[in-house]
Amino acid sequence: MYDLTGFQRDLLYVIAGLDDPHGLAIKDELEDYYEKEIHHGRLYPNLDTLVEKGLIEKGQRDRRTNEYSTTRRGTREIEARVEWEARYIDHSE
Repeated sequence: MYDLTGFQRDLLYVIAGLDDPHGLAIKDELEDYYEKEIHHGRLYPNLDTLVEKGLIEKGQRDRRTNEYSTTRRGTREIEARVEWEARYIDHSE
């Protein structure tokens, strides 16, 4: 996960957390978080990068809608990242 951009990492987290991760749902979730519009030209190439890296899988719901899901590797990467972050964050506050 060290080689992902922050945006790509956020995409991975959103896909792992959504019940129905398809392009527009992912886009809406990130727009809420970033409080600005996410353009298709930014979203879909980054999703394709995550597919190429083996962190997510891309399927087709219908002719216009792609579905995404985390792979086992993607889930392991998220878990490892959360463990790494926990070493540096004081949870006792």
